[in-house]
Amino acid sequence: MGQSSGTTPRVAVLMGGPSAEREVSLSSGRECAAALRGEGYDVVELDAGPDLCARLQELQPVVVFNALHGRWGEDGCVQGLLEWLGIPYTNSGVLASALAMDKQRSKEVYRTAGLPVVESVIAGKSAVMKGHVLTPPYVVKPNNEGSSVGIYIVHEAANGPPQLAATMPDQVMVETYAPGREMTTTVVGDRALTVTDILTDGWYDYDAKYKPGGSRHVLPADIPAEIFDLCMDFALRAHEALGCRGVSRTDFRWDEARGRDGLILLETNTQPGLTPTSLVPEQAAHVGMSFGQLCAWMVEDASCHR
Repeated sequence: MGQSSGTTPRVAVLMGGPSAEREVSLSSGRECAAALRGEGYDVVELDAGPDLCARLQELQPVVVFNALHGRWGEDGCVQGLLEWLGIPYTNSGVLASALAMDKQRSKEVYRTAGLPVVESVIAGKSAVMKGHVLTPPYVVKPNNEGSSVGIYIVHEAANGPPQLAATMPDQVMVETYAPGREMTTTVVGDRALTVTDILTDGWYDYDAKYKPGGSRHVLPADIPAEIFDLCMDFALRAHEALGCRGVSRTDFRWDEARGRDGLILLETNTQPGLTPTSLVPEQAAHVGMSFGQLCAWMVEDASCHR
């Protein structure tokens, strides 16, 4: 491994990339790079393009801080490249990243681990537009894209099936709609941090996630202790069942009318957003960990064979 001048470890922050979430990744990357410089690291910002392998060999970082979101950065692809090059990196390894990104396969892992999920099927785009493949209400979304890009909610009173945009993949996931409150829990290492209740005017979509004022975060969530504890327990169990490392964030829906039976696990994000409006830094701050400390922890935790 190359080392920069002096004893400061050189950290390459990977950001951008070719996924649909490029802009958010650039924002995450810039924030993390600034925080790491504040913690005393020698930081290089690297927009992940086709020359990524050559750039890494040229820069010879001691650690790669992965701030990519979406496909290629979050699905095991870049993790495999870093394993090949032998460069320690942050967050989950190849298998956990690929599993968590594939919503249907991660659900199978959750079920095996005894975690609550809704019914879902993988269906062809044309079949979904031709007729209801599940009884409404249901949700249609890409099976292996990162954030809430391209999500369709088909309500009970829907006249017909959804007409999906041309940008949607040929195979999509159709899942039973889980009503209720949107909540999330961050896991750092082997510790669940807290529960955030996400309040929006409608669906917690891409804009609500990433635009200032897009949603209101209540933390710790004002919910019964039993439900709070279940979220903490389920998030940690999901992290472990998928084989995640570093930081992950698991999202839930809770239908208050059904008590503990109304709590459903939606998905686990192995590369959660690290922008000023993001949920993970907020939860870390709540437990006394500054943004700089969180980023530094991720660098110290980095390794290969994850």
